[in-house]
Amino acid sequence: MAGIKRALISVSDKTGVIEMAKGLGALGAEILSTGGTAKALRDAGVKVTDVAAYTGSPEILDGRVKTLHPKIHGGLLGRRSLPAHVEQMNQQGIGPIDVVVVNLYPFEATIAKPDCRFEDAVEQIDIGGPSMLRSAAKNHDDVLVVVDPADYSRVLDAVNGHTVTPALRRELAMKVFQHTARYDGLIAGYLEKHAQAREIKFPKVLSLQFELAESLRYGENPHQQGAFYRELDSKEPSVSRGKILHGKAMSYNNFLDANSALELVKEYEETAVAIMKHNNPCGVALDETPVEAYIKARETDPVSAFGGVIAFNRPVDMAAAKEITSTFVEVVIAPGFAEDALVELKRKKDLRLLAVGPLTKVKQEGFDLKKLVGGLIVQDRDLGVLSDLRTLPVPTIRKPTDEEYAACAFAWKVCKHVKSNAIIYAKAGQTVGIGAGQMSRVDSVKLAAMKAKLPVKGCVMASDAFFPFRDGLDAAAEVGITAVIQPGGSIRDAEIVKAADEHGMTMILTGMRHFRH
Repeated sequence: MAGIKRALISVSDKTGVIEMAKGLGALGAEILSTGGTAKALRDAGVKVTDVAAYTGSPEILDGRVKTLHPKIHGGLLGRRSLPAHVEQMNQQGIGPIDVVVVNLYPFEATIAKPDCRFEDAVEQIDIGGPSMLRSAAKNHDDVLVVVDPADYSRVLDAVNGHTVTPALRRELAMKVFQHTARYDGLIAGYLEKHAQAREIKFPKVLSLQFELAESLRYGENPHQQGAFYRELDSKEPSVSRGKILHGKAMSYNNFLDANSALELVKEYEETAVAIMKHNNPCGVALDETPVEAYIKARETDPVSAFGGVIAFNRPVDMAAAKEITSTFVEVVIAPGFAEDALVELKRKKDLRLLAVGPLTKVKQEGFDLKKLVGGLIVQDRDLGVLSDLRTLPVPTIRKPTDEEYAACAFAWKVCKHVKSNAIIYAKAGQTVGIGAGQMSRVDSVKLAAMKAKLPVKGCVMASDAFFPFRDGLDAAAEVGITAVIQPGGSIRDAEIVKAADEHGMTMILTGMRHFRH
């Protein structure tokens, strides 16, 4: 690009701005700035011209008006290639501004404060910043605009090396409009909440911001294209925030299964392992150590576990690593990996290893989104938990034993993560049979028995929704189920309870359903 005569710098986030300003100053650029940015640059030895001195107009209205001036926006929007524009700029004494370095008032950080007042939030709505950014981005053929401090060094390198390309200009302009779109969405959402007489959950316009993390080889099937996007403001430990340590690139289906497996093991404070296949668990277990939990989970259905996705809620040690490498596994996801375990696991060159860091007990509230053709359906995340089963109704004659309560508590958490209609056979700390995704509940009951590789007699049964007929109880009794945990709420509940009593079963009613479609 031609020599830089003038740069405008005005930032709230001052990360790297002094180095950026010094780099531009070294190229001979006049630095225009405002307020706190101008002071920070001067204190660092950068020669600065105040915008007020440059425009001849003082800042007014407590600083609300300072850059909204023809000498600023004319310098940004004037097209250097049009003689008429150049002539008008000369007539008005408007000099071109070649570089704009601007980021915005910290509106998001302000409204995140528990004690934020509405008046405080409104004062953090930036007007001049977005205006300058949009003007510069519109005229990006002539103006280099930088909104992200992460771009400072590469922009300076490009300017110094005379390698500023049209592609770089367009990329930086694109980032501006992405940034201001998210900023405006945050403001609109905040104002909408405060315009209502009551707290609103779902805004009239749902603005979503995700960044492209990587392109995938293909989507769910090879004839579909796929990509992975990361939510911008998510902080919860997750697959999306995980670090791939080894193996082939994650596929579309790998991401789905890894996410489901990790969310399942997050349910437990005890050491837990889940093996996921086609977005359903084929084995879940608890035990003292990761390796013992993994072996127990695999025992549920060793055939389905082959080529599965495994999630641990504890770091993977050497003993677990050796057990994993004894068979074929697609993905292992865990808070972390011991150094010797990594060496062992990396012997499998294609095995994907994903570390997500320590798992926090608190889950971040948010939306669960499902795309329809032409729309979305939106709901809260299913974060429903039962803290103490002993406080729940037991309508049967026989009450659960301590062992049955423990097994039901374990099975209920698994059931939440299985596709409906979902049935789980389990004993304390280990799944025994899983019936998933059937169109009738009695078929899921029968499938769980058919899939079981371990003895079913004496196990408990968890159901994600109520039993519409007693046939599910009858089928469970035939294979030796002794206790049932289910939501209740059927018009035939009395008939269901009677069936349980006839079979000598005990039953816990949760009052909470966990459909998963």
